[in-house]
Amino acid sequence: MKSTTTANEIDEIIKKALAEDIGESDITTSATIPDNVKAKGIFIAKQGGVVTGFDILERIVAIHDSSLVFQRLVADGKKVKANTKVALVKGKASSILTVERTSLNFFQRMSGIATLANSYVEKIKQTKTKIIDTRKTAPGLRIIDKLAVKLGGSENHRMGLYDMFLIKDNHIAVVGSITKAVRLCREYQKQIGKSYKIEVETTNIKQIEEALTAGVDIIMLDNFDIPQLKRAVKLVAGRAKTEASGMITLDNVKEVAKTGVDFISVGALTHSVKSLDISLDIETE
Repeated sequence: MKSTTTANEIDEIIKKALAEDIGESDITTSATIPDNVKAKGIFIAKQGGVVTGFDILERIVAIHDSSLVFQRLVADGKKVKANTKVALVKGKASSILTVERTSLNFFQRMSGIATLANSYVEKIKQTKTKIIDTRKTAPGLRIIDKLAVKLGGSENHRMGLYDMFLIKDNHIAVVGSITKAVRLCREYQKQIGKSYKIEVETTNIKQIEEALTAGVDIIMLDNFDIPQLKRAVKLVAGRAKTEASGMITLDNVKEVAKTGVDFISVGALTHSVKSLDISLDIETE
């Protein structure tokens, strides 16, 4: 967790998740498990993948019951084989049982994102291209989803609407042109006294030429096929960064990277998450 602000945001997300699950009380555990029973919970990756989210797990445990002891057995972001024990939590059995589902929900989701992100990175590791994410995250969980992307070896694009200009097709449709939209963004920067990178979405060569003339920082090449991407990269010739977007899969990502684009954005990293199969087995002590 990079800053106090980020840590506080994550703590608030965790508190909401715990409150959502526990409500007034975990009635089953309260009814069946005495407070004095001690146990050990073992997190096991049932399938191979990149396990990540240990910081989140540790905070979940601490927020619910500070007497619980959490122990990592592997490093965050490590690729493990199936049936690997990856973490332990020790203490009151009742507390471990109560946080089980919330812990697994975060751990499985983050590890699933990291595993997919890592798969994309591995596909293009012989190229200069970087895999980046999008804003297609679970509402309220963006900071968590994007953290998982980073831990999987990919890069974050903008966090939200506030940290970079991204002039998309609908902005252009309303404003009238790329040129005007870029000019308005620059005027806005002067008004607020802050500077941000400017990216513009393009769908054809004419728009790329207009974006280059406007002097943008990044040009998104939306749904370009391989020949179009090659032509676009040659035309841009390093005058701006290029981002391939749309129709990207594990099957074609290497071919896209070989066109020479600087970035490939993959919405599927966070909008089509397949959780990694992780279980929590409990043993009494």
